[in-house]
Amino acid sequence: MTDSLLIVDFGSQVTQLIARRVREAGVYCEIHPFQAAEAAFKKLQPKAVILSGGPASVTAEGSPRAPHIIFDSGLPILAICYGQQTTAVQLGGVVEGGHAAEFGRADILIKDRSALFDGVWEIGQTYPVWMSHGDRVTQLPPGFTVKATSENAPFAVASDEERRIYTTMFHPEVVHTPDGAKLISNFVHRIAGLKSDWTMAAYRRDMIAKIRAQVGRGRVICGLSGGVDSAVAAVLIHEAIGDQLTCVFVDHGLMRLNEAEQVVGLFRDTYNIPLVHVDASKQFLEALAGVSDPEQKRKIIGRHFVEVFEVEAKKIGGAEFLAQGTLYPDVIESVSFTGGPSVTIKSHHNVGGLPERMNMKLVEPLRELFKDEVRALGRELGLPDAFVGRHPFPGPGLAIRIPGEVSSEKLDILRKADAIYLDEIRKAGLYDTIWQAFAVLLPVRTVGVMGDGRTYDHVLALRAVTSVDGMTADFFPFDMAFLGRAATRIINEVRGVNRVVYDVTSKPPGTIEWE
Repeated sequence: MTDSLLIVDFGSQVTQLIARRVREAGVYCEIHPFQAAEAAFKKLQPKAVILSGGPASVTAEGSPRAPHIIFDSGLPILAICYGQQTTAVQLGGVVEGGHAAEFGRADILIKDRSALFDGVWEIGQTYPVWMSHGDRVTQLPPGFTVKATSENAPFAVASDEERRIYTTMFHPEVVHTPDGAKLISNFVHRIAGLKSDWTMAAYRRDMIAKIRAQVGRGRVICGLSGGVDSAVAAVLIHEAIGDQLTCVFVDHGLMRLNEAEQVVGLFRDTYNIPLVHVDASKQFLEALAGVSDPEQKRKIIGRHFVEVFEVEAKKIGGAEFLAQGTLYPDVIESVSFTGGPSVTIKSHHNVGGLPERMNMKLVEPLRELFKDEVRALGRELGLPDAFVGRHPFPGPGLAIRIPGEVSSEKLDILRKADAIYLDEIRKAGLYDTIWQAFAVLLPVRTVGVMGDGRTYDHVLALRAVTSVDGMTADFFPFDMAFLGRAATRIINEVRGVNRVVYDVTSKPPGTIEWE
């Protein structure tokens, strides 16, 4: 049986990063909100627990608490920021507000030896960490001793080594704490003794067994979007149940240049998976006519996708299950765990539920995975790197990369410009270095001079970001020579664009996905 770890979420915007660090250490984990933590604890039967940070004040009436069953279990516990504070209060310590806060970079001084620091930090040395707190612990619970301090956190690290409860005022999960991943690895391996048995080979084996048990002899239809997630889900399900699976690819006319042909070719020619290809582009464009609001576009596309899919499902007949490429971030980001700042930050067609009239059960084999884990699973399944390594592409497609009203003319301009941009990135050998790159057709026209004539055409924005899992991202630092080549080609080869700009923007934790 695979070892597991429970993460109790108190609403931190970076709780998912805790899960990423734990899984990077080869350990399976799940995030559950504090309200449901006791039930999750009993069901998951973890071998260790991590308590996340959160926006609330422990001193406020009715503020979140961890279930006492966790403290009574004797399991190793790592409590981070708010987790440290509620642990202190619940075990007999004191937390106070009104002291100097710490937000951002801080240095901690190691005062005493701890199993958490083994092979990482030495007594008497200082190390950079990332703080984000207003309140602070002013009196430790019985049995706890201070292990590290900072200027405004007298108990930056405190632990009860005998009970294996470790608390940090800083956030080890973020990249701004350079040694944070090593500390988390120490906790899960050296302290909790969990095995590194979370591999894609094991996941593939276990999930195939689960799919077969869930589906039995039933029939499954899978909605292909053209992205990596639904493609990996389809190949995994096909490996489990063979021709009991039929894929339906709804071409909404909002895809990149030649992308529909690539998807159809992959499934029909390479995998020989039964596939229904529906060209519904006219229907989607008519539904989007006159619509400018991006969230409304999303909902229209999602609704029509379900409607087209439902029609095709009836034609297939007898399908009891619907397969989707839902990922773990889709689930986490589409619900409010605490009612605090980590409330719903995006809508997502995959987690909105199905119309009751469809009367179908969901098969979601990627629901527990992050994006980079899906790519690893795709390679484990033998999907070609050219497909698995593709940049993320949102379900609404080019519709949300055309701010304002969508039209056939704008789509044609954007497809051609986007293809040139990606071609230049590939020629420069940068495609695999960049996590996501795309063009946006801005709702702006400018006057320009081309040759001997004046033009009044569109402005095109280029975006490119680096990331690992999409939770945080930073702009890619192209040199001016590259940007000059890409812009020149776009302006020369794409009628309707006379100006190109590069978007230099970063994505901090907890913000909406890049679109």
